Amino acid sequence: MGFEGKIALVTGGSRGIGKSIVLDLIKKGAKVAFTYLSGEKEALELQSQAASMGGDAVAFRVDVGNFEDAKRMCNEVVGKFGRIDILVNNAGKTRDKTLLVMEPDDWNDVINTNLTGMFNVTKNCIFHMLKNKSGRIVNLSSISGIEGLPGQTNYSASKAGIIGFTRALAKEVAAYGITVNTVAPGGVKTAMIEGMSDKAREALLATVPARRFCEPEEVANVVAYLADESPTYMTGNVIVLDGGSGIG
Repeated sequence: MGFEGKIALVTGGSRGIGKSIVLDLIKKGAKVAFTYLSGEKEALELQSQAASMGGDAVAFRVDVGNFEDAKRMCNEVVGKFGRIDILVNNAGKTRDKTLLVMEPDDWNDVINTNLTGMFNVTKNCIFHMLKNKSGRIVNLSSISGIEGLPGQTNYSASKAGIIGFTRALAKEVAAYGITVNTVAPGGVKTAMIEGMSDKAREALLATVPARRFCEPEEVANVVAYLADESPTYMTGNVIVLDGGSGIG
């Protein structure tokens, strides 16, 4: 076990949770390919940061919602590194509105990135894992996909879909030595939380028994565990990081 010599692909890796995952995998010795759609500056800075750590990270500008884009990128990663051992489906977006005022584009854009994007990338990577009879797939969902949150029918639907996708695929590929698991964080201290008003942030924090938001590094630690140390018998699971807010 261990990340030395392992090849990881992280979607949406240039900022927030994805960036923490990339850096954590680099620290642990993996070579990492990561995707971004906007924010080229952040992506190039992350490449440089990885290099300064003695690691190897390569950025790919990809619209994961486009099947051919995802196919090209997966083939390029395999062409450069020889294989893909770990896939972390993290790319996602929000367009929060109540259903009454939500436009079809708001729905389609979120579903296309969060759910169809995961299909596109996984579909184009799974062949290589099946051929090698090994692999770790970790998908990022959310408590929004478990509990449903008002103003997030599109986001909640996409994140609930990720959980269903995880459980179905886990059953398909378990016999080939491939695990598929999901991490479902609650409020994570990223730009989205920091951009909330003080009142909204305090109201959200009041629902969390731990009385703090999740750190991106905590999500990265769980992803790393599922990507390497967890037993191969552990598959199709949803690991919730919510500070106790889901306790009945």
